[in-house]
Amino acid sequence: MQVLVRDNNVDQALRVLKKKMQREGIFREMKQRKAYEKPSVRKAREKAEAVRRARKQARKTAIREGLIAAPKPKPRVGGPRRPGMAPSASAPAAAAPAANA
Repeated sequence: MQVLVRDNNVDQALRVLKKKMQREGIFREMKQRKAYEKPSVRKAREKAEAVRRARKQARKTAIREGLIAAPKPKPRVGGPRRPGMAPSASAPAAAAPAANA
């Protein structure tokens, strides 16, 4: 696995590396290998993972074909994550003052 360090920014490179390792499942595998896993337990875990993957694939296929409704997207909470980004469109920056007659 390779990560480029730009402008001596090691912190950003570490973040990118951790994200790549997380996606690859390296942390999960390291945690599993800390202790011995009996072959029977390993087979049961792998079978459960396979069932989970198959169900997820079947659910995605059913949603794509319109057999079941897609889950509602979760509302995003909070403002911008990075400084300097514009606020979201759902939150008005400045409300118009009320007209008193």
